[in-house]
Amino acid sequence: MKKCLRSIAVAVVCCLAVPVMAGEKVEPVRMGSGIMTFDTVPGWGFDEQGRSVLGPTHGGVVVDKEGNIYTSAKLGVFVFSPDGKVVRRFLGDEYSNIHDIEIRDEPEGEFIYGARNVAGEGIKFHAETGDIVLKLPFPKESGLNLKKFAPTAITVAPNGDIILSDGYASNYIFKFDKDGKYKSHFGKKGNGLKEFNTAHGMTLDTRYNPPRLLICDRNHQPKGRLVHYDLDGNYIEEVITGLGMPTSVAIQGDYVSVPDLHGRLVILDKTNTIVAVLGNNEDPKTHRNFNVPQDQWREGIFSGTHGSYWDKEGNLYVQDWNVSGRLMKLVRVK
Repeated sequence: MKKCLRSIAVAVVCCLAVPVMAGEKVEPVRMGSGIMTFDTVPGWGFDEQGRSVLGPTHGGVVVDKEGNIYTSAKLGVFVFSPDGKVVRRFLGDEYSNIHDIEIRDEPEGEFIYGARNVAGEGIKFHAETGDIVLKLPFPKESGLNLKKFAPTAITVAPNGDIILSDGYASNYIFKFDKDGKYKSHFGKKGNGLKEFNTAHGMTLDTRYNPPRLLICDRNHQPKGRLVHYDLDGNYIEEVITGLGMPTSVAIQGDYVSVPDLHGRLVILDKTNTIVAVLGNNEDPKTHRNFNVPQDQWREGIFSGTHGSYWDKEGNLYVQDWNVSGRLMKLVRVK
């Protein structure tokens, strides 16, 4: 079903957005509408000096069974408790620059799957120990002669098949079995109905039976659409258009959170209708801008939303594409 983005009333912001200054008292900001109303948590994840601990962020967010929050950054993967304290980190070359992450509960424990655009590979590692158990380089068995391989998104089918999107290069989407053996690929770069112009984000859309792939076609003309494919790579439908630059998708129940690089996050219901818009940034100087330092952040206003994830209580964790490393907790208003 195709729906164009339209103007909607975005409910109350309970105080003016103010700069996020280290050491200063900042009040929460309310955003959203209806049942998708949230309060920000000022200073969540900061160190004792009131600074972000992450360094540059250009990645994703997931939450494990215990409620711990994982986010990927240039330095590696940081794991926070729900109250914003760092509980562990996986740093170094093998964990750096993971552009997108998924988490999956398996018989051997919970595992993080990552798409590493800079390193040109997919990766799988144990969520608690960090032990790397699988790497997915470009599959030469595909017969494609690619000059560049830069994966931007990864997800896992119910049977364990791994789907990896080459969103910053060929825009082919590759399918591997659970052991990393190449199976197939689909898609190509372009602006046609069944083509991708930056297949940037992707997840398993569990709102449907059987589940589908929900793919963010970030730069497709007209810009910003989500599309559905089945797990064999067959096109199903164009879900929604006019989303700006959708970067990733996260599902909880009937709802989908969709970060937009222009500096906002939209929430869709099961009919793929927009029900809330969060953190909308109307400042052309700071939206879609990586170089907004922490002393210029504004509480309740995003600059370049890149990743998001829901916890069990329906709270949202949102990462900005940002030079100082921004990860925000939004608490659902009951």
